[in-house]
Amino acid sequence: MPPTAAEQSAILHRMTVLRFDNVAKTYGGRTALTDVSFAVEAGEMLFVTGHSGAGKSTLLRLIHLTERPSRGAVIFGERNLSKVRGRRIALHRREVGVVFQDHRLLGDRSVGDNVGLPLLLRGMHRGEIAKRVRSTLEKVGLAERERALPSQLSAGEQQRVGIARAVVAEPRLLVADEPTGNLDPALSTEIMALLESLTARGTTVMVASHDLALVRRMKKRVLVLHEGRLADDIAAGEVAA
Repeated sequence: MPPTAAEQSAILHRMTVLRFDNVAKTYGGRTALTDVSFAVEAGEMLFVTGHSGAGKSTLLRLIHLTERPSRGAVIFGERNLSKVRGRRIALHRREVGVVFQDHRLLGDRSVGDNVGLPLLLRGMHRGEIAKRVRSTLEKVGLAERERALPSQLSAGEQQRVGIARAVVAEPRLLVADEPTGNLDPALSTEIMALLESLTARGTTVMVASHDLALVRRMKKRVLVLHEGRLADDIAAGEVAA
């Protein structure tokens, strides 16, 4: 017997990891986002693009609860982020990994220590941290660099350490803000392939990027922001090569 309409709706709701409902964000007299609405499914990889100042970074900050919407709702799973306060902010951030353009690694700590830091802050046992770190570094191809310092790594390796740190705690969603902005085309392709591989394990990946050539090559869904509005939502099969 096929599922009823209510059952189909419940299945779709469980699959939706993130939803923006008419979200607006203003800073004083400046509008960063206006009436932005979209939904993202679990295990999906998509890009957010647009010119500088279009609202890409603001959108990511709303997801990570660094900012809150001025109007509308950001829904993560079944959670309205506007209602997340106090200690629950830290709990929410455990489910959202963040990759930065500038890596933000601790220069006086080893690669392994940098990757394990989120787990250490949670109070996880050191033995378990060591296992998780080793496994994650193997996934990003850096198992042999665990004891190295960030200064001993190439730019591409440093970015992979940043990705490992973001995913070591197995977040539901990974957001990356211009993760290839400082890399050459070959390294950019390598990092994108690594991010794409995460979806096979159920992680949802959202990448903010102004590199249109790279976005086209990836052939993934693209949200296009223009002056704070969602100008287009291009399905993966419709992205021009």
